[in-house]
Amino acid sequence: MSDTRRQIRAHVQANAGIHFNELVRTSEFAPGQIQYHIRRLIDADDLVREELYGQTHYYTPQYSEWERGALALFRRETAREIVIHLIEHESSRPAAVADELGIARSTLEYHLDHLVERDIVDKRYDERNRVTLSLADPDRTAPLLSEVTPTVPDRLVDRFTRLVDGLLEGSHDAR
Repeated sequence: MSDTRRQIRAHVQANAGIHFNELVRTSEFAPGQIQYHIRRLIDADDLVREELYGQTHYYTPQYSEWERGALALFRRETAREIVIHLIEHESSRPAAVADELGIARSTLEYHLDHLVERDIVDKRYDERNRVTLSLADPDRTAPLLSEVTPTVPDRLVDRFTRLVDGLLEGSHDAR
């Protein structure tokens, strides 16, 4: 394995679920070089490529499909904050989560849809059809949070979404 390929693999290993653009931004190699070496790493089963939520993510092979999906979601600041809230509070009503995080219910529901779909969060309904949120497997979920940190572009997307939701809520309240 060439030194360039080894460096790219090490970078992906240190940044599980890294997006291609982030890999280009944070490495010293040209995009074409990275594409070439990533293709070879995937062919050799040294990397896994996964399309999740409109982006291409790269992982080393030790992660299961569930872990890859969770790591991709944890790169988003808001999804991460929801999971942290549920770790701290064990279970919570959606309105409480939205209020504490300062996000619109629509933003919460958007992220919950993905978290529930990936079996990270359980959405339970009681006899009066009230929803309670909790982590599906806290012992498995919590350690993965330390594996990734949302990148600046991911944080900006989430903050822009929050800003737009806040503006839309304000215009709805003014009616």
